[in-house]
Formats: sequence, structure tokens, C-alpha cells
Amino acid sequence: MKNNYNKTYESYVKRLEERLEVECKLRFAANSSVGKAAHYSLMAGGKRVRGVLVLAFCDLLGGNSEAAEGFGAAIEMLHCYSLIHDDLPCMDNADTRRGKPSCHKKFSEATALLAGDALLTAAFEVLACSAISADQQAEACRCLACAAGGRGMVYGQELDLAFEHKQPTEEDLVRIHNHKTGDLIHAAGLLGVNSAVHTPKDLAEASAYTRAIGLVFQIVDDVLDCTASQEELGKPTGSDAAAGKLTFATIHGVDAAMERAERLTEEACQRLSLAYGEKADFLVTFARSLVVRKK
Repeated sequence: MKNNYNKTYESYVKRLEERLEVECKLRFAANSSVGKAAHYSLMAGGKRVRGVLVLAFCDLLGGNSEAAEGFGAAIEMLHCYSLIHDDLPCMDNADTRRGKPSCHKKFSEATALLAGDALLTAAFEVLACSAISADQQAEACRCLACAAGGRGMVYGQELDLAFEHKQPTEEDLVRIHNHKTGDLIHAAGLLGVNSAVHTPKDLAEASAYTRAIGLVFQIVDDVLDCTASQEELGKPTGSDAAAGKLTFATIHGVDAAMERAERLTEEACQRLSLAYGEKADFLVTFARSLVVRKK
């Protein structure tokens, strides 16, 4: 199963990378500095977790692969915009991303800001041009807008900043990360489902699974910030502790935080397997891989 999983994951990433290259040529002006900066950050590597989730849920339900590739590219573009803006001096002030100079260090603050803006808006153009019905295009746009906007990822970032000089409770942390990290992962599952003929049960199963792994993803991020090296992560580590921020790892300790991540993962995997049987094997292995990742 592991070899099959790895081959499938690699094929998903290859399809996403190829589609992203196509979309960059279509959506950004030739010889544009902003377009070059957007391409630099977008194609700098990464696990493509969100795009892979879109394709995996599409395949689970026998959906429209071409449309799912567009949906996956769009969510990766939007995620990249958020990383570019997160790294800016007014936010996290990070000099590196994935082992390379962050966008504003490679180019300039103004260019990086506009590159993020360009990626954000291009993501919705990609959704609106997807090879699928107008109703499904509209639902995809609504889904991603809700996940990314003032009730979603942006709200999570706002909460995160608001608690920088306060001591959040565990309930606060869950709320922050359900929005800051979880909403976009949740949207990826729903976009994959939306690429196929589906039932309310399919949406419910995708929601339960992605909500669980979204929180797990953040818990593991918190642990890695405490335990990994900058070389392993490709970005500065120890920033949470240096800023005095409470995280799942600092509240509960690394071991207890990881136990929670493992429990959430197994609950999500068991539910998905019960609903779809062996067809869910890729997504089950995917969830378990997030717990043991090192970067």
C-alpha cells in the first residue's frame, strides 16, 4: 500500500505542478515583475496538501478530473498568497520560506504584496473558468471565498495577531487554528466533492475528515516549531516560544500534543473507512502521514 500511496501522491503533485505552470502563463502578464514574484513563490516546492486533497476526494467519488485540477490549482494559489503575506515584515517578518528567501526578500515588499494580491484574485478566475457547470463554478467560488475571507482564514489570522500579547485558552487556540489553518483544508475537501456528483452524506464525511486533519496539521506544526531545526523545516523555528505565544505544544507539552493529534487522526480515518471502505485507503494513509511529517 505504501508504494501505491507514494506513486499516487507523486502523480497528484505532478498534475498540480503542470496545471499551476499553465495557470501562471494564463493569469499573469508576460515580463511582469509581480508575475515573476508570484511564480517564484508558487513554484518553490511544498507538499501541495490542499491540492492533493482536492484530487483525492474527486477520485474517491469518481469526479471530473480536469475540473478538480483547476480547483486544486486555485486553492494552491490562494494558499501561496497567504504565505507571501504572512512572511511580510508587518506580519511574521520571516526571511525564508521553504529554504529560500521569502518573496519580499527576493523581490521587494511592494512587489511581494502585489504578488499575493495577484495570486488571490487569479485563484477565483481559475475557479470561474473550470471545465464544469456554472452552478458548480459558483459553488466553488463561494466555498473558497468563505474559507479564505473575513469569517475564515483571514479571521483566523486576525485572532492570531490579537492574542500575540495575551494568553489564549485552549478553546481560543482551537478557534484560531480552525480558521487560520483548518478552513482552507476544509475547503479543499469540499472542492473535491464538488467536482463530482455527490450527496449530503459525502459533504458531511468530507467535512468531518478535513476538520480533524486541519487541527492535526496545526498541532504538528506547533510541535515541529519546538523540535525541528531550521534546515529541516526550511523556515525559522522557535518563533512561537521567542514571541511568548501559547501553542498546543506549550500548553500540553510535545508528547501530549502528539497524542491528541494521533487520536484525532485515527477517529477521522475510522469514520472515512466505514463510509467508503477500501476506496478511502489513500485518504487514510494521507491523514496518518500528516502526523509523522518532519516538515
